[in-house]
Amino acid sequence: MSMTTDQIRTSLESGFTLPASWYSDPEVERLEREHIFRRSWQYAGPAEQVAEPGTYFATRVGHVPVVIVRDRDETLRGFVNVCRHRSYVIAEGSGRRESLQCPYHAWTYGLDGCLRSAPRANREPGFDRADYSLLPVSVEQLGPLVFANPDPDAAPLAESLGDLPLALTDGGLELDRLRLRRRTNWAVDANWKNVMENYLECYHCAVAHPGLSDRVDVGVDAYELRWAGLVGSQFGNARRPEEWAGACIQRAQYHLLFPSTSFNVELGPMNLSVDASLPLGPGRMRGISDSYFADDVSDAEVDELVAFAKQVNDEDTGLVEGVQAGLDSGMVPQGRLLTSSEHQIGHFQRLVFDAVVGER
Repeated sequence: MSMTTDQIRTSLESGFTLPASWYSDPEVERLEREHIFRRSWQYAGPAEQVAEPGTYFATRVGHVPVVIVRDRDETLRGFVNVCRHRSYVIAEGSGRRESLQCPYHAWTYGLDGCLRSAPRANREPGFDRADYSLLPVSVEQLGPLVFANPDPDAAPLAESLGDLPLALTDGGLELDRLRLRRRTNWAVDANWKNVMENYLECYHCAVAHPGLSDRVDVGVDAYELRWAGLVGSQFGNARRPEEWAGACIQRAQYHLLFPSTSFNVELGPMNLSVDASLPLGPGRMRGISDSYFADDVSDAEVDELVAFAKQVNDEDTGLVEGVQAGLDSGMVPQGRLLTSSEHQIGHFQRLVFDAVVGER
């Protein structure tokens, strides 16, 4: 028997999870796309790719194709990367261009998003190019990172980030010294919420992540959890502090910007990895992990930390795919959280619920 929204709300407040059906229902996913991903700030890519006038890169923000450009006036702009003619995706990859031209029928747009030309449009009565500019998205830069929000009227990025930039700098990061050193693409057979919920707790770390648990003290009294606004944060001290006494980063930190952008700072040299998780359907997602380091970090150090992160992510992939199989069975219609260790999951699920149900 399905639960009413009032029953779900009450159960969430009592420590139960969202219903298992919410992790496979196409209608829930449609509502999440409309009311969460089309209205949220998400990581778009590295600012270095649009450092010069005339440069661009194509990306996705949630399910929305987006192109980020630096126009000739050096203004950072973002547009829905979809032609206003027949909805073909216009730009791919990154590079330098004077304009953006759709490969389908050669409709051509300036870097300000305005339609410059459309073959044979002069034969079309009442056709006004000004009516068919690319749709704008909100875009902002934080250090080496570019963020986008499909909502062109979004509140400033700073309101979503809150104190996250301060936590990063207090932890030893100098954002302006970081540059992209590695990019990893990945895919998981699991619902995006399942993946984010796994990220938001380290209750499983001692069991599932021996390498991480050997570096970071994941004990309940040592591992710190915070939630403020749209950001869930975790902080972990070194298990053997003496081994990291000379390191730039002496306390690991992990942050989730709702809905699906995560920031990871590991013990060691100056480092930051940013993960953008992109839903592909109710039970499938893909993502990118961009690893940033200071220039004076050696390639060997970069390789070691990227390999360490991959090992943890591979372990997590097995976990969330196992959870997805259990959710898809429908045999356990609702789970029960341990709120002393998994309260960030509860907060995350209430944000999802309020966005989906509150907008209905």
